[in-house]
Parts: sequence; structure tokens; C-alpha cells
Amino acid sequence: MKQRSVLVVLFEGVQSLDVSGPAEVFAGASRFPGIAYDLRTASLDGEPVRCSSGLTLVPDGTLADAPVPDLLLVPGGAGTRTPDPELVGWLRTHGPRARQLVSVCTGALLLAEAGQLDGHRVTTHWSVCESLARDHPAVHVDPDPIFVRDGRLATSAGVTAGIDLALALVEEEHGREVALTVARHLVVFLRRPGNQAQFSAQLTAQTAVREPLREVQHWITEHPGSDLSVEALAARARLSPRQFARAFRTETGVTPGRYVERVRLEQARRLLEDTTDGVIAVSRASGYGTPEAMRRAFVKALGTAPAEYRRRFRSRPA
Repeated sequence: MKQRSVLVVLFEGVQSLDVSGPAEVFAGASRFPGIAYDLRTASLDGEPVRCSSGLTLVPDGTLADAPVPDLLLVPGGAGTRTPDPELVGWLRTHGPRARQLVSVCTGALLLAEAGQLDGHRVTTHWSVCESLARDHPAVHVDPDPIFVRDGRLATSAGVTAGIDLALALVEEEHGREVALTVARHLVVFLRRPGNQAQFSAQLTAQTAVREPLREVQHWITEHPGSDLSVEALAARARLSPRQFARAFRTETGVTPGRYVERVRLEQARRLLEDTTDGVIAVSRASGYGTPEAMRRAFVKALGTAPAEYRRRFRSRPA
């Protein structure tokens, strides 16, 4: 049995789920025969740390005494906003020694301060993407995906995205069925691919203030296969097409067409992941009309065709 060592860095103000989420994934994978993750936690002084939620975590030891791990995981949390210089120094020295270097959420800020992200494509929590790019111009920040792999470096977006990244790492090492089984045991609704946006269409767009526009937003989500042209939506809102398009963009931050694109893509992905419906049926139910139109949308947004997306991400019965 080959054992992989995982070291999780702890510090004051760490986000508890950034630690426990990936830890549960690795622990779940270790229940399979022949798979073993040796998970350890460490802080600078080995003393308990208080999480941003108020919980207390007790590390296994000090960072100085920790052996070089296969995977070094740096979580995020409020404590990354004013990083401890000693912790940054430790990461600068020891980060390059780990076979894989992983950050969850704002843990990317610590790695950036330690110079570990220069020249790499990374992501982090949406709220700090702009400041990370501004303060570290040598880092290529992509604010959209939930996680990004760049060689031995892997970075993820906010909080629960760390679970998705950990599942991807397990799949890479031990196969798709192991990762899917762990996801089912954790009751993860969908094992999301890394290029999935941090927000769904409903979260990306603001909720319209005016009731007719808000109702149209809900209707689009519930009827992606219907006629969702500007003219049809404007009639539903009892506005002229020009008035509707202007008002919708002002109140939601996106054009009607862009909002419809996002909703239809999400609908198609859900159907491909959760049903055995054929590609023709999925394309019609999602409002694309033809499989070719859906294929173009998938390739443009996700870089993969619907059939390949289904092969990789469709859930299977336990």
C-alpha cells in the first residue's frame, strides 16, 4: 500500500471548512483497500488555533517538526488578510519541497506572499481576486473557475470548492469511481469540474428590484426550453423590448441574452449529470433546439463536448 502524506497548515483565523472539507475527502478515500492518506495538521508553535467561526482546532505538532509532505495544503480564512511573517517565511522555504502545493479559498494570499504563485494561473475566493491580481502582478488570476490546476500547483475558490478540488485530486490518483463514491458518502450534490464558474446564473446576476423583472428571472430558470427571446420576455414583463433589455441589464448586471445562456448551460449540465436522456432530448429540454447548438455552447464555455462532459461527470447509482 502506497501512503500519501498530507500536511494542512493551521493559523489563527483559519476557515474551519477549508480544513475539514478536504480532510473528509482524503479520509473517505482512505477507506478503500490499497489507498492511504496520512493526514496531519501543524501550526507555527503547535498550539491550538481559533477558527474564524470560533471553533478551536488542535494541531498535531509544529511546522518546524513536520516532515516534507507529498501534499501541502494551505487553507484560507480571516487570518490570511494580515499574514504572520513567520508563516509566510516558512511557506517560502518549504512550499517548493512538497510534491503538490494546494490552496483553498484565500489560502492563495499566503502562497502569493510567499512567492509561490508567480508565473502561475490561479484562482481564489471571488472577493479577493481583484486585490490578489493588483498586489501580485506576476500571478495570473482567473476569477471564474472553482479550481485551477497548473502543474504541481492547485488553487481553489471559496470554502466548499476545496472539497471539489480534493475530489479531483483523489480522482487523478485513484480513479473516477473512488472519487464519485466519496462524493456520494459526503452527500455532495454534484462533483463539480474545475472550470465550472464560482457562481450559478442566479447567484452571478443580481436579483431585480422591480417585481415584473424578478418574475421574469424566475420564469427563465423554470422554463429554459421555452421561447426566451427578448421580445417574448419583454411581453411577459409588459415592457417594450428596448425598455426591457435596458431595465434588465441595469437591475441584474447582465443582458437578458447572457442570463439565458447561463441558465440553459446549467440546465443542460444537470440533465447530462443526473439523467440518461439522450443528447437530442437534453438539447431540446435546455432550449438549444439542436445537439449542434448545445455542442457549440459547451465547447465555448467549458472546452469540452456534451458527450465527453457526461462521460466524466454523470453520477451513477451507489
